[in-house]
Order: sequence, then C-alpha cells, then structure tokens
Amino acid sequence: MFDVIGKRRIFYALSLLLTIPGLFFILVSPFSDAGLQLTIDYTGGTRWEIKFADPSVTPAQVEQVFAANDLTATAIRTESGYIEIKTEPIGLTPQASESPAPSGSPSAAPSGSPAPSGSPAPSGSPGASSSVAPSTSPSPAASGSPAPSASPGASGSAGPSASPSAAPIGNTELPRDGKLGEMVTALEARLGKIESQRSLTTIGAVVSSDLLRQALILIVVGSLGIVAWITYRFRDVKFGVTALVSLLHDVIVVVGSFAILGTFFHVEIDALFVTAMLTVIGFSVHDTIVVFDRIRENKARHLGEPFDEIVNHSILQTFGRSIMTSLTVILTLLALFLFGGSAISDFVLALLIGITIGTYSSIFVASPLLVDWTAWEDRRHGRQPTARAPRPRRATS
Repeated sequence: MFDVIGKRRIFYALSLLLTIPGLFFILVSPFSDAGLQLTIDYTGGTRWEIKFADPSVTPAQVEQVFAANDLTATAIRTESGYIEIKTEPIGLTPQASESPAPSGSPSAAPSGSPAPSGSPAPSGSPGASSSVAPSTSPSPAASGSPAPSASPGASGSAGPSASPSAAPIGNTELPRDGKLGEMVTALEARLGKIESQRSLTTIGAVVSSDLLRQALILIVVGSLGIVAWITYRFRDVKFGVTALVSLLHDVIVVVGSFAILGTFFHVEIDALFVTAMLTVIGFSVHDTIVVFDRIRENKARHLGEPFDEIVNHSILQTFGRSIMTSLTVILTLLALFLFGGSAISDFVLALLIGITIGTYSSIFVASPLLVDWTAWEDRRHGRQPTARAPRPRRATS
C-alpha cells in the first residue's frame, strides 16, 4: 500500500518547487517588465496589429516612429508576421469641435457605429438615427425655422463631422483621420506601405480598472464562499481552511506559470483568464470535497484508528476516481489546445495547468495538511494520538 501521508514532506517540497519561482515572477510584475503581461483589457490603451509590405521592418523601428510622435509604445512581432503595437489610448480623448454644440444639449455622446478617426465627436441633441455627429452648417428644422442640427434625421444617414470621431474598434481598415491617421502617415513615410491591418482596439483606463476590480472581487468572493460552505458541510473549520490553502496553492501555480510564460514568451493575461481561474477553483474544490467526504465516512467507520491512516486509506480509495475524472477533462482540453486556434489557446492553457495542479493538490496537499493540523491540535490539547500500526517488514532470504 502506497503511504501518501507518510511521504507528505516530499510532496510539500515539490509544492514549494512549483510555487516559489512563479511567486517570484508575480511579485516583480509591478516593478519591472518581467512577470505578468496584462492585455489592454486590464491596463487600458490601444492595441494595433499591422503588417508592412517590407518584411524587414522591425518592432524597434515602429517604436522609434511612435516616440518621434510623442507616444510611448511597445511592439513585438507575432508568429503570423504582424507587428503588435501597444500604446496609450488613442482616440478616446474628446477634442474641441470647430463649431460649438448647441446650448443645453449634451457635449459628447457615443456614436452607434464609430467612424475611423482619432477622438469621439461631440454631439448635440439626440436625433432619430443611431449615429450622432454635429453638422457643420445649420439645417432647416421640422417647422421650417433654421436651427443648428445635431442629427442627420430619420433616414439614418450621418451628416459631415466637424471634428474627429472615435477610433475604429477591432476593424481591419486603416484609419486615415485623427491621431491614428497621423500615425499611419508617419509609419508609411518612414517604413514603407502598410500592407494590412488585422485588428485595432482601444480601451479606456476607467473600463480597464473596473474590469480588474471586478475580477479580483469575483475570485475572492468565490473562494470565501467555497470555504464557508465546506466548513458548514463538514462541521469543522480545518476542512474549510485546508481547502482554501489548497486553492491558494493552485492559484499561485497557474498565475505564476503565466508570469513565467509572459516574461520569456510574451504570453498575456486577458479577460478570459478570470473565467479560467474560476473554473480551476471549482474543479479543484470538487476533487478536494470527494477526498474529504471519504475521510469523514471512514472516520466514523473506523473509530480508534490513527487519523493519518484513515486519511491515507481515503486517498487511496478515491485515487482512481480523481485521476480518471481529471484525465478525461485534460484529454479534451489538450485537443482544444492543439487544434482550437490561437483565439482560445491561452484560456485552454490556463485550464490545463489549473486542472492538473488542482488534482495534485487535492490528493497531496489538502489531505496531508489536514493530518498535520489535527496532529498539532492533539499535541496542543494534550490528547494522545492513536499510534500507527507498525508496517510489516519484508521477509529476507
């Protein structure tokens, strides 16, 4: 019989080996370019993927053009040959219109379909169409009296705009107006024609900070809710706290792995990462509860036996179920990772790492911690723990 509990210090050492490097890269993230690489979903900014007709153009040359135009940017070359540029938000700062908006009307309103230019246009009073832009000249109102018109009318056609509009979001057409249009001109003048644009996305700092705060709240509330439920279900706080430590172990390993991958391979954390983490937390707790439930049953069945032996029996009884359940999920995720495409590859990778380490921690971290905590409580209260039965010696010839 394999003695998992008897070898628990080996598994503790393995867990430290898995968590310490990742924890180091997590902690250095706020102070250097190493560590976690967050997408603009969390940091705010403009993300632009373009390909030049000249394949010899380097990311460093692109960064120099942005610096010459008073913009700080980082650029990398992707596997598909595009240059991915990340810079401050371009196209979200309202600029002054050539003709002021009518009095009493909103000074700026979002457009239903943003036009490809540098900043959102101020709007007048809302009209009947989905696209709102101020007119450069007064137009007759419904009564026939002249009045400044801020909407194109019921036909849905937008009038000419006197100021730059919002930057295109996620489109494939090069912008020609506003600050982004200026950057296209500067890049093409310095580095040659831009052959194609794969995506252009701009997210403001307010949106990104709200998303980051909500992500942290989701993870914390979810974890605390799980601990509270396990404590209530097993009527013992030790079960809830050891499950929480096991969850923290899994979170550090997954986030630390992405911090290491981000440092050396520029793997970024996007909005889907939070979904992956919540899935990993739920799956890990599911495995832990299976083992804990068997421990509780065996503890009632085998009164008087040493607690560490009861836990070891429970682990071995549930070992096959835990491995088979996790293996079926891992095989499916592996197929998705290999053939699902780059859009979900990072999300699937987070699930792969998390579910693998979650299965490990349920067996080799949570249960051994429960044994050590129980032994410490016995010593603290002066209770004499039941001695383990001596292991039979192998016969020697």
